[in-house]
Amino acid sequence: MAQKKEVYKEKIKQVGNWKYTDVYEMLFSWLKNSGYKVTENDYTEKLQGNGKEILIKWTASRKVTDYFKYQITLDWHILGMTDTEAEIGGRKTKTNKGEIAIEFKGNIINDYEKRWENHQFWKFLRGIYENYIIRSSVDEYENDLEDDVRDIIKDFKAFLRIPSQ
Repeated sequence: MAQKKEVYKEKIKQVGNWKYTDVYEMLFSWLKNSGYKVTENDYTEKLQGNGKEILIKWTASRKVTDYFKYQITLDWHILGMTDTEAEIGGRKTKTNKGEIAIEFKGNIINDYEKRWENHQFWKFLRGIYENYIIRSSVDEYENDLEDDVRDIIKDFKAFLRIPSQ
């Protein structure tokens, strides 16, 4: 079985005005432009008294080598989304209002093609390979993936005008 290790995780929450389609397209484009293949695993939309509730789950993956693959998951939860108008630059613009929360997770997947799984001896060799032979490469890949997740979060915050810490 391929091994998955969580490298970075952060949840961003914003209440206010934002345009749903723009947020969706911005995050999707960022992942595509960074070489990730995006899969929408779930999309649920419910009408409630205070607006729409939307749940979305994305999995974005990018092969790094024949042995390593990056995976970024985005779990969206939108509450009380309603259509509204906001004045931006002196003009009224159609937008959405509500609460948006997205949890970003970065996972590195080792042996995603399961080549080292067929024999017990190969599993043993995989441990030696990862811990001693390519340890510095593993650290570099983990740092690179963490940078990707931090970059998409930074761009998402800038898009929603959330101050960075």
